[in-house]
Amino acid sequence: MTASPSRATTAPQLPEGLRGGPIYLDHNATTPVDPRVVEAMLPYLTTHFGNPSSAHGYGRVPHAALDTARARIAALIDARADEVVPMGSGSEADATAIRGTVAAARRSGVTRPHVITQSTEHPAVLSACGYAERHHGAEITVIGVDHDGLVDPAELAAAMRPETVLVSVMHANNETGVIQPIAELARVAHDHGAMFHTDAAQSVGKIPVDVALLGVDLLTVVGHKMYAPKGIAALYVRSGVDLEPLVGGGGQESGRRAGTENVAGAVALGTAADLARAELAAGSPIRLEALRDQLEHELEMRLPGQVELNGARAPRLPQTLNVSIHGVEGHVVLESCTAVAASTGSACHSGDYEPSPVLSAMGMSRERGLSALRLTLGRWTTESDVTASADALARAVQEN
Repeated sequence: MTASPSRATTAPQLPEGLRGGPIYLDHNATTPVDPRVVEAMLPYLTTHFGNPSSAHGYGRVPHAALDTARARIAALIDARADEVVPMGSGSEADATAIRGTVAAARRSGVTRPHVITQSTEHPAVLSACGYAERHHGAEITVIGVDHDGLVDPAELAAAMRPETVLVSVMHANNETGVIQPIAELARVAHDHGAMFHTDAAQSVGKIPVDVALLGVDLLTVVGHKMYAPKGIAALYVRSGVDLEPLVGGGGQESGRRAGTENVAGAVALGTAADLARAELAAGSPIRLEALRDQLEHELEMRLPGQVELNGARAPRLPQTLNVSIHGVEGHVVLESCTAVAASTGSACHSGDYEPSPVLSAMGMSRERGLSALRLTLGRWTTESDVTASADALARAVQEN
């Protein structure tokens, strides 16, 4: 669909922000912007500033760059370029998919559209469902997951109704990395006449994603999860899908998203997509999976009997490790371990910590949830980083 991603053939330069700081193991929260992405987008913040909808010379280069970026994003997920709609964030893309589908269903005469999602979804999806319920008259069903964090297709089938218009299930969980059986779930939705949306913010660029093989109608892509800046994302909209835009206006993106396009952001996401395609072809998931498993093994060696994996061992994102370290709360470990930047998934309210809703939905005890650490690796993570992180985390556990 696009030319070979030649930009990705050069060795990745370490971003300035990673130099001299703690070992960064929080890539599922956000990724540093790849210097090659910065280089590609800068001309569209300076020289090529024109509106891509303008017919004069200042608009032609931005217009062409936008088309190229859209094609590169499409190539990463094996879609058509005209099925990719640039967005401002993953939250906007999720809201457009869910609220846009419900609004289109209402317009077509469905008085009480039914939407199904599941209990470990990102808050962006759950919030969009809540909005659709409050403001668009939708009815929402939230189905559960098993102890590994997986949705049972049979449970989804049992929840389907004649008025179900959409099922939204994330591709890979942002905390555990567990990958849902999206193709099977999408078949269930389609067999009952509903559309299927997946938030693939955590999976696109990290594992191969093919919209046709998944069988999805709508798919969310997020730039800052794949080494592009914050503020740029995309929504795959299968050709023929009826989707009401969130905001009306100038008719950009074939009426699917109003507002002058963020050309620099789109170029950044397109470049990041090219880099990801090259890394996937070169076996990056295998490298990251080996480092992830090494990290788990090294923690187990240093903390025998204390480390327990959260979520399914497979299928799982190659760079994501979520473990509970028994006997100490995760936030205490990370507060003591200044050499590593990671996260827990638990929330602090007025000084009191609550376990991750994701782990709670998987049936884990409060104690196990509070002792969880999410350690997520990335493009510049090395074997020495893994060893040093295991040493530092184990020391912090032993000191507490």
